Amino acid sequence: MTSVALVDEGLDAEGSIVFKSRGRVAGLQVAEAAFRFLDPRVVFEPKTSDGADLKPGSEAASVRGPARAILSAERVALNLLGHLSGVATATRDLVEAVAGTGAKITDTRKTTPGLRVWEKEAVRAGGGVNHRMGLWDAVLIKDNHLALVGSAERAVRTVRRKTGGKARVVVEVADLDELEAVVSARPDVVLLDNMTPAQMTQAVRMVGGRVILEASGGVSPGNVRNVAETGVDVISTGWITHSAPVVDVSLRLSGA
Repeated sequence: MTSVALVDEGLDAEGSIVFKSRGRVAGLQVAEAAFRFLDPRVVFEPKTSDGADLKPGSEAASVRGPARAILSAERVALNLLGHLSGVATATRDLVEAVAGTGAKITDTRKTTPGLRVWEKEAVRAGGGVNHRMGLWDAVLIKDNHLALVGSAERAVRTVRRKTGGKARVVVEVADLDELEAVVSARPDVVLLDNMTPAQMTQAVRMVGGRVILEASGGVSPGNVRNVAETGVDVISTGWITHSAPVVDVSLRLSGA
């Protein structure tokens, strides 16, 4: 309504998209799509690439074309760019925090509805790896499954039989007493759910590299290093997608 009232239909404009806070870039193509969705005449030129680290005041892209389209798409484009760059930045910070331990940082399915593909791309831009995309590409046996079907060991063996051994099988374990029996059922990954660092260290010793061990639950920037130093192979966290602080991004516009 504002642009229609104030901006002439034939007026062009140009401007710069600037990072106002430090961050790792992710989502440039998504931001471009937001502008070009309203008017394909908008020209979006990245000045950097996804995966790059920018300081405050750095230009991420320039945009020029019909002013009404640029103004109308501005907030959507910046919201997406700021959010996805925030995901990449949070991931990068965790990856750097565990450097040298051998542990990988991975995401979860705790993503924003409709944005999962883009958020998982942002995780990769931050140096992390992706967990399963959905319910179709891996088996993840969790506590609610076990509440219905029984022991984790039996659940793994049942899944192996019914999938013909073709599916990747991850099983959640909350008690070290059942760990050995679960490992004997030969899952691909054992997920150590909400265990203390001492429990995770003991689990690593018990397993001795026979399966991949994944730590999950309550992971944060403040404790991720301690978790990694237990010797686990993977650390999964929903924090990097559902709670990552956004990067402050703005559009500085002028007449063309």
